Amino acid sequence: MSSFAPRIIESRIVDVTFGEKVTVVQPANLYGCRIGAGCFVGPFVEIQKDVRIGERTKIQSHAFICELVEIGDDCFISHGAMFVNDLFQTGGPARGNRALWKSTRIGNNVSIGTNATILPVSICDHVVIGAGSVVTRDITKPGIYAGNPARFLRRAERGDREKRSSD
Repeated sequence: MSSFAPRIIESRIVDVTFGEKVTVVQPANLYGCRIGAGCFVGPFVEIQKDVRIGERTKIQSHAFICELVEIGDDCFISHGAMFVNDLFQTGGPARGNRALWKSTRIGNNVSIGTNATILPVSICDHVVIGAGSVVTRDITKPGIYAGNPARFLRRAERGDREKRSSD
């Protein structure tokens, strides 16, 4: 049996515009994106080119944020959250054909739970997405959403936000 050496590409931070007081925990793979002031990016996170992250947003470990995603200010992206820009419209991956990709916009004060999957959608301000949820449609009303597909559960109360910010 033959043994071949693999091509090894190390995670890096390349061509990123950072605001003031940003913390990035290595290893992280960030390239061609914009990270707003006061943000935190945990280890094992990938943020691809043309992504924009607002100010004071926290992105926890193992999150994947693909191209064409915009995330607002004061958001929380939990561990393992995944963003998708390719809906496999042709029955398989777009294989880099950006014309087939779709964009995602996340408003301000949005919290996305652990292992949630966000398809190309728009999510308004003041929304909580439960852990493990799959967001398949635009969310236009503030509140708490969960499930697969994610559905509105209830309005978020003021105390919900205060509890989240103390975590």
